[in-house]
Amino acid sequence: MKRIFLFILTNVAVVAVLGIVASLLGVNRYLTPNGLNLGMLLGFALVIGFGGAIISLLISKPVAKWSSGVRVINQPQNADEAWIVETVRKLAEKAQIGMPEVGIFEGAPNAFATGAFKNSSLVAVSTGLLQGMTKEEIEAVLGHEIAHVTNGDMVTMTLIQGVMNTFVVFLSRVIGYAVDSFLRRGSDSNSGPGIGYYASTIVLDIVLGFAAAIVVAWFSRQREFRADAGAAQLMGRRQPMMNALARLGGMQPGELPKAVEAMGITGSIGKLFATHPPIEERIAALQNSQA
Repeated sequence: MKRIFLFILTNVAVVAVLGIVASLLGVNRYLTPNGLNLGMLLGFALVIGFGGAIISLLISKPVAKWSSGVRVINQPQNADEAWIVETVRKLAEKAQIGMPEVGIFEGAPNAFATGAFKNSSLVAVSTGLLQGMTKEEIEAVLGHEIAHVTNGDMVTMTLIQGVMNTFVVFLSRVIGYAVDSFLRRGSDSNSGPGIGYYASTIVLDIVLGFAAAIVVAWFSRQREFRADAGAAQLMGRRQPMMNALARLGGMQPGELPKAVEAMGITGSIGKLFATHPPIEERIAALQNSQA
């Protein structure tokens, strides 16, 4: 709960700062005496939508370390840590990316990859996953996370989130302006937007935000299938990844902070908002693949 709270607080701070900067620059002066300036509103939506997503991407690695309690393995303390680092190194070389930072965090079975750039990423696994899997299965999980990095999934998800954020900000204010104009029809007041605008915008930010989350989650689920296939390709066969997924299906998945939840290996029981497909669907997709 503390890690989730810290991530939410970070994002609220980012949005607040962007809002203040936009106000100082005059970007958000899209409500004029002559009506709604759609061009200025679109500029405001782009600043807030993409600005927040990009800043979140750039700080994703330090936030992930902080919120998950990741201990980066700079100098392996035992044979198991040395094996993990060497396995990641081997997979990264095969995938032709820079060596990621490798970390361990306390918790139930899970793993994630994050970072703004392919050649400076972070791959972290939980103690629960290390204790509950064979080395071959762990290697498959690490291959899955390396595949996320190789595929540029962090950047792709940032772009998708930015587009969705922009639409939410833009549409909520256009509709809010229309609602406010309807409620104040016949009035000669030019004092600025009324309560109808502010109330509608707040409600629509929430409603459209949920709709955007469904779209982002759908893209995330497709990305998981590709990462599973990528792990199979890196290992040269499908069975280790299938075994790892089957093992995860029998485990109690660990909860990741929201900052890295979409990058985790664990399955999700959600549907429209699930960032990961069901384990059985992922295994079936591997079985039907040509890897």
